[in-house]
Amino acid sequence: MKIQLTKISLTRQIFIALALAVVVGYLLRDTPETAENYIRPFGTIFLNLLKFIVVPLVMLSIMAGILSMKDVTKVGQLGIRALLYFTLTTIVAVTLGLFVSTCLRDYFPLIEMPASALPYDVPQLTLADQLVGFFPSNILQPVTTTSMMQIIVIAVFFGLAIVHVGEKAKAARDVLLAFNAVVQQILAYIMAVAPIGVFCMLAPVIAVNGPQVLGSYVALVGTDYLCFLLHALLVYVPCVYFLGKIHPVRFFREMTPAMLFGFSCDSSVATLPYTMACSRKLGVKEELGNFVLSLGATVNMDGVAIYLGVTSVFIAASCGMDLTLQQYIAIALSSTVASIGTPGIPGGSLALMAMVFASAGIPVEGVAIAAGIDRLVDMARTTMSVTGDASCAVVMQRLSSNR
Repeated sequence: MKIQLTKISLTRQIFIALALAVVVGYLLRDTPETAENYIRPFGTIFLNLLKFIVVPLVMLSIMAGILSMKDVTKVGQLGIRALLYFTLTTIVAVTLGLFVSTCLRDYFPLIEMPASALPYDVPQLTLADQLVGFFPSNILQPVTTTSMMQIIVIAVFFGLAIVHVGEKAKAARDVLLAFNAVVQQILAYIMAVAPIGVFCMLAPVIAVNGPQVLGSYVALVGTDYLCFLLHALLVYVPCVYFLGKIHPVRFFREMTPAMLFGFSCDSSVATLPYTMACSRKLGVKEELGNFVLSLGATVNMDGVAIYLGVTSVFIAASCGMDLTLQQYIAIALSSTVASIGTPGIPGGSLALMAMVFASAGIPVEGVAIAAGIDRLVDMARTTMSVTGDASCAVVMQRLSSNR
């Protein structure tokens, strides 16, 4: 008699890993150093493996996507439509964050903000610095610093140049496509141990922070999560249903593995392989999906836009500040720009928040307060950004099919 083993789907494996991480983390809450010393290292190894493959994955995926289209005009049209989609959803995201947090500002606690409350060395980052930082000064530095926006720029230039050169660049084209296949295979090896990686990354977080992770910031965390949910319902659901012609239930069901992984590793770039795989199940062609999703993993940060808007109002309200219309506009504009490509510098996310605060006259010391719960909120905002990337890929696929 043969016993047939049923293969557990990736979604269920990650669900099980998440549940076990919560249980084990809670049991180790009195001895968090055990989780830190004996569990977290394996999660770090898994995350390092993802980070090591991310740069070649993004670069080769974008170039392969451009090469597969062959028509430069088609590449330009797709890129412009995708960027327009990402920009519009980001503007809606930060506006929603500002509106909801303003409605709930009376529930935000007052916090005494000493001048010495900022134990971080926050780099000063202007909008001009942000724009200039998109373009690399040499080809190696973006790779070593994992500056994703610069890597995308390099990939686009090389991809377009190979298409323009044509038959003379056939050897370069074949080599790039071969390397892309190799990277995809390495990725498959890494993904085989993903549930273990998820468990080892999340369990120490639960053990160290425990139920008190929210603390006095429950209002800020709750507002962020409420805005994330509203944005998904009010923006992604209509876009997927009316523009992508896919039922939202099917969309979220197929995207569940990528969303769960994004929630556990809080990196939309590291989640990119899952996003690509899930989008293919939604009918997105590999070439188009690789291009749009790689672009979105860097420039589409709806979750970050919401977070910056909510946190700005939270810190202002906690300091007893009443924001003016001009300050709201400054927050909206700077948050939109700041959300497009996190800079590849130490403390980059803190620099972005400091830039937004400074643009509206909000005490920059508030960055230290927000940093205290950043890890918890980051899990959800990464899930939001991953979902937004996939919604764009679905919509772009539909628009391309209608042409």
